[in-house]
Amino acid sequence: MELPAVSLKAIILVHWLLTVWGCMNSSFPASYAWGNFSVLAVGIWAIVQRDSLDAIVMFLTGLLLTVLTDIIHISVYYPLHSYLIDVKRFSMGMAIFSLLLKPGSCYFVYRMYRERGGEYIFNIGLESSSDSHFAYNGLNRAGRDRSAYETIDQQEGSPLWPDSSKTAQHPY
Repeated sequence: MELPAVSLKAIILVHWLLTVWGCMNSSFPASYAWGNFSVLAVGIWAIVQRDSLDAIVMFLTGLLLTVLTDIIHISVYYPLHSYLIDVKRFSMGMAIFSLLLKPGSCYFVYRMYRERGGEYIFNIGLESSSDSHFAYNGLNRAGRDRSAYETIDQQEGSPLWPDSSKTAQHPY
């Protein structure tokens, strides 16, 4: 089943509205508003420059970071039950709803990144050779298939160890 295409404009509009509603009350500090609105500004940059991979990657990274900061803000600044009036309840509910929508938004923004030509390369840096055990088992196969490329840094038939019958030349 194919997921529907979601517009970047719709994602930004929904998160902007939920952030505005989340900031309606003074429950959160200014860092909540600054963090979310600055990420949405980067999202507007991603709308304006449709071919820019940097803009969409920065927007995706910002969304992922605001998931973490929103969790911290909501957990630290959630009011006690006796101080939870209707406006605070609505404001906190919209902030929580925005937080719950962000993983889905991150997925759709990642799909847009792939449509713009971005490539996810997973390299954990265990070994650098393309014929290593880890590459064979698929740990760093998320990038392009480079099996058809010919390596030019090693000659075929070159010995792995130096010949013990030859004496080493001194550099001096």
